[in-house]
Amino acid sequence: MASPFENDIHRPTYHFLPAANSMNDPNGVIQWRGRYHLFFQYNPDGPYHANMHWGHAVSDDLLHWEELPIAIAPTPNSPDQGGIWSGCIVDDGGTPVAFYTGANDDYSVQLQCMATGNADLTRWQKYAGNPVVGDVPAHLGQTQDFRDPFVWKHEGSWYMTLSAHIVGVGGAVLLYRSPNLTDWEYLHPLFVGDRARNGRNFECANFFPLGDKWVMIISVMLVDAPAYTLYFVGRWENQRFIAEAEGVYDAGVSYASLMHVDESGRPLIYSWLRESRSVDLQKKAGWTGVQAIPRILSLDSRNRLVSRPVPEVERLRSRGQHFAAGEVSDAAVSVGGLALDIDAEFDAQAAPSCGIELTAGDDKLAILYERSTQTLQVQRRYHQANADIDSGPEGIAHALDAGETLQLRVLLDGSVLEVIANGRARITSRFYPASADAPSLRAIAPPAVIGLDVWEMALRA
Repeated sequence: MASPFENDIHRPTYHFLPAANSMNDPNGVIQWRGRYHLFFQYNPDGPYHANMHWGHAVSDDLLHWEELPIAIAPTPNSPDQGGIWSGCIVDDGGTPVAFYTGANDDYSVQLQCMATGNADLTRWQKYAGNPVVGDVPAHLGQTQDFRDPFVWKHEGSWYMTLSAHIVGVGGAVLLYRSPNLTDWEYLHPLFVGDRARNGRNFECANFFPLGDKWVMIISVMLVDAPAYTLYFVGRWENQRFIAEAEGVYDAGVSYASLMHVDESGRPLIYSWLRESRSVDLQKKAGWTGVQAIPRILSLDSRNRLVSRPVPEVERLRSRGQHFAAGEVSDAAVSVGGLALDIDAEFDAQAAPSCGIELTAGDDKLAILYERSTQTLQVQRRYHQANADIDSGPEGIAHALDAGETLQLRVLLDGSVLEVIANGRARITSRFYPASADAPSLRAIAPPAVIGLDVWEMALRA
């Protein structure tokens, strides 16, 4: 049976999204008995944000995902009757345990709930004593932001962070401790932000060891700007977090990231990619929300957070074109469609700006590095302006180290664009060309090119 979206050029092919309707935050990512499980915020009723359930997909290779029936749904007259919100899954001695935020009908009350799963994580039994965390600490004030449990075990105790908002102050990450996953003691704020500098509210905080440091990743709701994702690197001592370095994890549409460590020891991070088009266009399309390709996390020698797409994605490469230094001209080269993997290296000192430009029909997309400002930008230029589609530039500071070349990894998939520079500067964007006719690619400042590889991607044989 043909998909109703087979002619939708904006719908990704090798990034995961459900068969239809609305998806947002990744939830409960885990590798269980060898298989990768992705749970996610899902509205079964349509392509708009409402009626949150936990959707469920499973994969053997992080590429080919099988969508399964809904995992956890709201229960009438219960702490989660208004929605099953974001959370995580932990392994409690062989028992899968999910933590999530349950909301009431108008979202004014947010409570932390627990459920246990069966052997293949397809059926979940809610804990009879829910909520396991129900009281908002008084020092937060009259806040309605109290959600997104992230749970881990350390030195024999279970810990939980909750993302919150302190009235008049800004975002906060709260720390809890438990001996048994059901009885939770509030300890103190683990991290408190500054409203003017990093947002009015925090969401989807992750806190985990990486090398000999601890990393906190926070999705930030700003006061008068689009939300984005920050990271902090530091020490965890005496149940306190001392931040020593910080940066922007992603300056684009990536949000609500969630990490886990797989069975081979890889720290993997998943992220929801928001749309850059109006709700009306999302409803017309019949779907909204995509998952980023999972990335492997590490820290460099300066405690900067490095992320790279899992190498599994390279198995999808099909027809490739390679250009060495001196082989690139101003002419554009044709590519087979809007599903590409691009690996490019530039001598950023050889030109005031360098990068690549994609043309699809009459619309253009540029990934540009400017030497003077040391910034990486995504620029979208549509032939016909459309108020329902965001066409503003997106940028992030990216200072190259002494002698370092600019290395770009670009994943394009329908309307999804993932850009990673040198592993540490990230912009995830959306591009909605009116036509995919004869797409082509050209280098900006060809003399600066050290190497350029372009592969067409083929998820399905």
